[in-house]
Amino acid sequence: MKTTRIAYSQRLNVGKYRALAEQARRLGRVRSEVWRRYGSVAGAGLTDRQVRDQWLAEGTHRRFEVLANAWKETVRDAMADITASRESAKAVVRRAVGRHTADPAARRRLLGLLKTNKWSGDAYLARQMRKHWRRGHNHTHNQIVVRADKHHTHVDGNGLLWLAVPGLVRRQLVRIPLNTTIAPRGTLRLILRGDRVEVHYQIDAATMKTSQRPCGGATIGVDKGYTEVLTDSDGNHHGARLGRLLTTESDRIKERNRRRAKLRSIANNAARRGDQAKADRISQNNLGTVKRDRQAARHRAQVRTEIFTAVHRVVDKATVVVAEDLTKTFAGRKPLGRDTNRRLAAWTKGVTAEALASVSERRGSALVHVNAAYTSQVCHRCGCLGRRAGDRLHCTVCGVVWQADVNAAINVLQRHGDPDITLRTPHNLVKQIVQTRADRHRSRLPLPDFSPALLSEERIIRKSHPDQV
Repeated sequence: MKTTRIAYSQRLNVGKYRALAEQARRLGRVRSEVWRRYGSVAGAGLTDRQVRDQWLAEGTHRRFEVLANAWKETVRDAMADITASRESAKAVVRRAVGRHTADPAARRRLLGLLKTNKWSGDAYLARQMRKHWRRGHNHTHNQIVVRADKHHTHVDGNGLLWLAVPGLVRRQLVRIPLNTTIAPRGTLRLILRGDRVEVHYQIDAATMKTSQRPCGGATIGVDKGYTEVLTDSDGNHHGARLGRLLTTESDRIKERNRRRAKLRSIANNAARRGDQAKADRISQNNLGTVKRDRQAARHRAQVRTEIFTAVHRVVDKATVVVAEDLTKTFAGRKPLGRDTNRRLAAWTKGVTAEALASVSERRGSALVHVNAAYTSQVCHRCGCLGRRAGDRLHCTVCGVVWQADVNAAINVLQRHGDPDITLRTPHNLVKQIVQTRADRHRSRLPLPDFSPALLSEERIIRKSHPDQV
């Protein structure tokens, strides 16, 4: 398993950055040409080597004025992007083929043509691919792909690591100071953002220190939260700083945007009055994006660290982690305010899903996805739908007030192996199953007010889990 690491340039010379930016701009033209010529039916079945040989025969490569290895690696990278786009469309077409015909032989023939990129000769497949595979366009003009044998590193007398990569002139390398002591290896992707160079490279996840940590032996259900990253079925909260990070950053962005809007209004008014010099000064000195982008990158890094640390703590306890499928999107029915929508950053859900999958695989635990419909609204003890109020769930049957996230995590754990509620069971059917079970359970229970056994059990739960009540 491979994982991506990022190193950043440190106090990079302005001239070096401009030279790299010019090289990235020219390579962006290479990407655009690849997408223009091969980003549709004409590129189906072609490999990057065939495209390179064709360009060398035509002399197309001379137009870009970059070194041979630079444009060849860019062609390879762009063709890989086109292939990924085409394969994504194929996944949709495969499902359409299954609906189109029930004949096994016809279905096998269509899928075979689709797999071997010979679909353009079949009218149905060609029509489906035109529908689902739209012609793409290149918008990347700030990246440089460097082959593994075309860069090297060295450490100077002050302990600073320098990365040397090819420039626009043959045998003249551009040396970039990095903010790390670990030398990047393999194929590099240089991304230029805000006068800084990001060096992306892949490493083997098995060599990471965290991959050597053993996982636990329990089976634990987890529920994603906002104030914390995860709450497990044992009642423990992991990543308690997440809510503060998101709220603080959200409020800061709101105030910053308010001030920027005011400055932009002043600049626009100055331009209307004819004072263009003032408008230009405000735009140049107060409405830039370099500082804003760096603050956003720093915030994302802090959130990722908090999420991955929380997931590691869960895996420390569990050999099987039961969780909802966070890659799915659910449309909310209850309208929320602007502040709440801004704070409930959707990208954190994707990072949590990535962390659960990555950490579980690297450390040898199993990640099991279950259907999480109504897990936050059902009492885990009696199975009845309760009333959710903030972080509390009021069960009207049991008379118990549960901590909502802990209750949801226990429900997620109980969904593991549920014969009636599978991962793809529709939510309305899940609600029907839950209500049927609750009615059956309620019919067998005596009245709560006159049940000494129920009152005794409730007292035991309150004493053993005081934080859940």
